[in-house]
Order: sequence, then C-alpha cells, then structure tokens
Amino acid sequence: MPKVTVDGLEIEVPAGATVLQACELAGKEIPRFCYHERLSIAGNCRMCLVEVKPGPPKPQASCALPAAEGQEIRTDSPMVKTAREGVMEFLLINHPLDCPICDQGGECDLQDQSVAYGRGASRYDANKRAVTEKYMGPLIKTVMTRCIHCTRCVRFSEEIAGVDEIGALYRGEDMQITTYLEQAATHELSANVIDLCPVGALTSRPYAFEARPWELKKTLSIDVSDAIGANIRLDSRGREVMRALPRINDDVNEEWISDKARYQVDGLTKRRLDKVFMRKRGKLTEASWDEAFKAIAAAKPGKKIAAVAGDILDCETMFAAKALLGAMGSKLLEGRQTGMDYDVSNLAAVNFNSTLAGIETADVILVVGSHVRWEAPLINVRLRKAVKNGAKVFLIGPEWETTYPAEFLGTDLAILSKLPKAVADAFKGAARPAIIMGGAAVAKGALGAGLSFAAKYNLAREGWNGFNVLHISAARMGGLMLGYAQPGGMADIVKAKPKVVLSLGADEMDFEPFADALKVYIGHHGDKGAHSADIILPAACYAEKDGTYVNTEGRVQFAEKAVYAPGDAREDWTILRALADALGVSVGFDSFAQLQNAMIKAVPALGVEGLADFGALPKADAKAKVEGMITAYLIKDFYLTNPIARASAVMQQCSAELLHGDNLQEAAE
Repeated sequence: MPKVTVDGLEIEVPAGATVLQACELAGKEIPRFCYHERLSIAGNCRMCLVEVKPGPPKPQASCALPAAEGQEIRTDSPMVKTAREGVMEFLLINHPLDCPICDQGGECDLQDQSVAYGRGASRYDANKRAVTEKYMGPLIKTVMTRCIHCTRCVRFSEEIAGVDEIGALYRGEDMQITTYLEQAATHELSANVIDLCPVGALTSRPYAFEARPWELKKTLSIDVSDAIGANIRLDSRGREVMRALPRINDDVNEEWISDKARYQVDGLTKRRLDKVFMRKRGKLTEASWDEAFKAIAAAKPGKKIAAVAGDILDCETMFAAKALLGAMGSKLLEGRQTGMDYDVSNLAAVNFNSTLAGIETADVILVVGSHVRWEAPLINVRLRKAVKNGAKVFLIGPEWETTYPAEFLGTDLAILSKLPKAVADAFKGAARPAIIMGGAAVAKGALGAGLSFAAKYNLAREGWNGFNVLHISAARMGGLMLGYAQPGGMADIVKAKPKVVLSLGADEMDFEPFADALKVYIGHHGDKGAHSADIILPAACYAEKDGTYVNTEGRVQFAEKAVYAPGDAREDWTILRALADALGVSVGFDSFAQLQNAMIKAVPALGVEGLADFGALPKADAKAKVEGMITAYLIKDFYLTNPIARASAVMQQCSAELLHGDNLQEAAE
C-alpha cells in the first residue's frame, strides 16, 4: 500500500487507488463533474485538478492519475485554485443563466461548485451556443443547452443498464448528447441518469416545476414495487408525496432504483379509497365505520374467517390480521394470491440465499422461469456485473432481451434434470455456481427439481449458497415468515368455505370462489379487490404508515411514515384492532409499539434489521422431476404490476408509449 502526502498529511492508500481517492481519504473535498464511483473514469471535465510532485509543473486531473509511493499532492495551492477557476469559467461559457427556472436549482453540482471554486465573474461576452431539445421519453426532461458533456449518462446506460441508448454526436463545441435517433430511453432504469446529471440538462419530466428541494420533508422508506426492497427517500410537501429518490445501500440497490419505484408515487393520490363503502342491492354506497363493523359482526364468522395478504403489505398489518384470526380460532392465512402452493417448512428453500450483492461473484448462473429485467431490474444489474467478471448465464424460459451475453436453453422445464453437456460441465467446474428460480418456475411446481439440481451440482458449499428463489412481491418473504401460507395455497382457503374473507390489499386474487362469503377489502386503491368487495374499509398505503418489510434475500428493513392517509382512511392495524372489538375478541395490543413488540416476540428475526438466518437448505429429493413448458412469465406489463402503479398516470403513459408503442396526443391535438 503506497504512502502519499496530501497537503502535508502523510497517509497510506490502497493499491490501485487514484489521487482523487487518496485526497478524499485524507479528508479533502475534490470538486468533480465527470467522475463517479460506480462508473468508469472519463477524465474529461478537468474540475478535479491538483498539483502533484514529482511530476510536471502543471495541474493534473486527480481522477485519472494513479496514487504512487512518495507523491506529494497539493489541493490548495495558488496554481490549483487558479486552474479550477479557469475550468469553471470555461464550463460556464455556454451554460445558460437558467437557475431561477431550472429544476436542478438547490441540488445542482454546477451551482455549488461555481460558488466554491469559481471566479465570480466571466470574461466571455460572445454569443452562447444553443442545442435543440432531445426527446428521451415520458420520464426524462431535457434542456441540452445546459449540458457540460460530463458523459455520466452515456456511461451509466452502457456500463450499468447495459443498453446503448445514449451517446454523443459531433465534436468540439458542436458535441451533443442524445438518444439513438432521438427516441425514448426504454430500459427499466433510465431515470437514474437524472440523479447522475450534475447540471439541469436531464431532469424529471413528471416532477418539472413542482417543488424546490428546501420545501420538502424527507422520509426514509422502502420501495414496494418489487421484492428487492430498494432503499428510497420520499420527499413530501403537505399531505402529498412529490417524488421518490434512491438512497445508497451497497448490499441492496447500490444507488439505483427502477423507473417504477421512482415514478409510481403520483398514483398515491389517484383512485384512493377515502370513505367506507358497503354493497347494497348490488351497488357500493357510502357507509360509516360503525355500520361496516356491525355488518361484519352480524355475519358471525366464528372460525370461518380467512385473511389474504396483498403484494405490497407490511409485516405489522399481516401480524395484526393473524392475531385477529387467531383470537377467532382461525388459521386461514394466505399471501400467495395467484395459487402457488410450494412447501414453506424451510424458508431457506424459498430465499435468495446468494444475497443480492453475492450473486455478482457467481461464475455460472442458471435462471429458470424469470424475466429478470422486469421482475427485478436491480438483480439484472448484478447479473451484468457477474458476466463482466467472467460468469456464464443460461436461461430456461421464453426469450427476452438480455443486457449481457446469455444462452437460452429452451422453455422445457425437463432441461433442469438433464442439462446439455456443455452447461453441465460449466456447473461441475464452477467455484460459485448459482441457480435463480423465478415465479413462473415456482408456479409450475419446479421448486423440488431446483433443490435436486442444487444438491446434484453442490450449489450449497462452505462459504457459498447458490440456491436462489426470486419473488416478485414485496410482502412475500415477510408473509411466509408470519405463516401466510396454507399447504395447498389458495385452494385450501376455498375448500374451507369461510363466511368472511379479509382481503388485505389483495388485488390479484380470484374472488369468484368466495361468492357466498362476505368479502371485506381493507386497502387503499379502488383496484380489482375493491371492485369485488362487499365492504370496503379505506386503509393507508406504504408511504402513510410505519412498517417492516422483508425482501427476497430475507433482509428485514423498516420504512417510516411520510404523509397522512386521505379522508377517512386509517392505518391498517387500527382498522383490525377496531374490528377485533366489533367481533368481541382480544388481540393483545392497543398501540403500534405494542403490536410491533408482539410481532417481534412471535418472530424474533423481524426485530433485527439485516439478513434473517433461515439455516441450511432442506435435504433434496433426488427423484424430484418436473415437466411442462414455461410459456409466459408472471409479469405481463412492467409498469402496471400493483394498484399504486395502475393508478399512476405516469406509469400508464410509460406502458402505452414504451411497451405498446402508442403515440400519445398532446392536449392541444
């Protein structure tokens, strides 16, 4: 490890570190525009200039200069100060004076650094250049006259997303950043370039002119649009969530989020259930809480009461419902709305055991029945990293457009039992082999065959467990930990013929078999579940309550309440607590803290933020076989997978324009 001196302070830096990283280790702030920790080094903005001895007597770009033994680095010399002022002056030559109307204002790197490192005045008095506007789709607003050519967006698209959609045209002063043929950026992570852009060239189209950063309350939350549990920050003003931004968590989402996680938040205020409704003479009419509770109590369900958990539910709500049903003497709990019935006696068999960060280190990966780009865009990023590190990826299922070299083996699940020789040899010789079982494979009953595959190729070995199940529901792992799984799945609930069915935001289930039951929908959007309900009790969504979520790798995370629920809507646990009184039973909690403590006492793993320990994989049945074809994946439309997204105008526009090729007319047309 080389030793260098930064402004008189001697420090030791890791081998391969750059001068910029050495300066940061010494506690010095180095301005930069093009450099980003997760992208390749471009070295084209020249803002990170420092003075280095031994070396030529001139400023050098610290981001592209390796740190070497004995270097003397100056970050505060007159030469460095003058050089940075010159660079800033050149950057501002063509930059328009848009700060008052620019959405980047208040969180703009160019603004901040021009104040800290600029001259304070420009000597340039010629005409500024202008660049025609580009169209990058319904999510990204472009004002390319502001672009300073840092190329962060280009490198993100190529290196992280794996989609060559953004590039540079022309040279010198005529250079322009644009999408291919000026078409929309269509990949699932496209809006991350908004966070990366250090100026106001790329901003959020739906958020344009909505708010300034200093007006917003910032709340730490968890994304519920898929099972990854990406760490997000919800920015709210008053009672409205204005935007969602990623938080850095290297173990989960690094610093990226999917477009759905970012933009479905406008659906939080649309199609909301804010009043109690009851079905009278075939029509849903407004009612009071007291009237609704009396109607449920009048059904006298006794033990004949069931609860079905939705896909974006928090653990506290599921535990409150479980406590209510337990007090009634019922164990009819289910969270797999679409009918899956896999064995959950050992949760290691339904967990993403490699961990999200660990899958990057796998050297051969078999993906069975998963459209990873749609089901978990952030795992797709990890798989791309694995391929860059030399991994081979094989897939079983209908073909989809991958962002890395991969080989499709066909759609027949029987391939699991008899791999082609080249693939089998790759697994036998691998140090860290992995399999990812997607929802389409699990729905076909392939879990046993997957465990048999894991045993055959020794996927679970010392220091490595390569058996993974990729869920698509944010509530799935939490629900399984809380016992929301019947041996026969939803079929067992139907067989029990319950008198009352509590639908806890369950919008994907089939309500037809429960025609004779009283269907009570406790949810927040007027979606499919509400349309089928006899009684609607308006509840809070994920942004309107504190809650615990468990992602597909068994990581327990906590989301905070950002805003209050609208109208008469209440937090789910309070509804269930009041319902317990109406039914004349005791659930053992009167506050959220008591509820959470009871939940943690029942399932201690839910009280520790981090990875839950599910133990070793169960012993596999060597004779387990699976037959059938994977003809389709579980997700048919990436942008419309949950009630919040379906209520979002932005997600509807993305679905129409990016997936279905609709040309949406402007209002004036």
